[in-house]
Amino acid sequence: MAESMERATGGNGNILGMDGLEFVEFATANPESFGAVLEKLGFVRIARHRSRRVFLYRQGPMNLVVDADPQALASSTIRPDSVSLDALAFRVTDARRAYQHLMECGAWPIPSRAEAMELNIPGVHGVGDSILYLVDRYHGISIYDVDFDFEQGVDPSPPARHGLQFHSAVQTIETWRSDVWTDFYGQLFGFTPRAGGDDIDTACALLASPCGKFGIELLELPEDLAHDQHWDEGFARLNFSTTDLAGTVASLREQGIDIDPRSTSTEALTRSVAKGVQFGFIARPGQS
Repeated sequence: MAESMERATGGNGNILGMDGLEFVEFATANPESFGAVLEKLGFVRIARHRSRRVFLYRQGPMNLVVDADPQALASSTIRPDSVSLDALAFRVTDARRAYQHLMECGAWPIPSRAEAMELNIPGVHGVGDSILYLVDRYHGISIYDVDFDFEQGVDPSPPARHGLQFHSAVQTIETWRSDVWTDFYGQLFGFTPRAGGDDIDTACALLASPCGKFGIELLELPEDLAHDQHWDEGFARLNFSTTDLAGTVASLREQGIDIDPRSTSTEALTRSVAKGVQFGFIARPGQS
């Protein structure tokens, strides 16, 4: 299967034919409150799932899914007052082939939640309760055209503020487990360690996707926090890149978003905008 996948993707080391992030999914029991935060960041609610309490927000090339479905939340460990970054969806050349490859590599499958007339999007278990989805329908008729009803009178393609794009997802890890997660993302998906990293959380180790369009940052927490019985490994922050960091920060402050005082001229963090979630903004190379 590895050889066939290599042939299907041109043999360039990008064995799944990865092509960026299709969506990032958050889970919360309070979608209206969290949706108001996303709107302050420039996202627009453009659609709602046809059978579940799930909402689609968009800004430029980025899709955020907010899952407030009671059945999904009932099986989750998320607290009622929290927001959780629950899933990343990777764009791939062929989702079925990619899924088969991951199964052969020892990934753990997730059970399908698709109902009648809904798409079955394959995925595997990630950190904690998270899911790593595989999507190959992102040209022409998309997954949202099948499963979502679009809001009347709302632009389905709202422009991005200051050129915002997905940059990376930050994952907290237990002390001394960097090698474990580096191997996980490397062997299954083709991520590779890269020099550089986070100006603020200097303990972050950057793993670049094989397509070069986004990354995973592994943040090893101090040992005293790692042994806290209320703490688990998981995705902690979503980072965006921007063509104008100063303008982005000014816009966030105008919207009432509190900025972490550790922010620098190349990177800014929000304080916790909802319990369990934080956002970062990074100047793209060549930008200030």
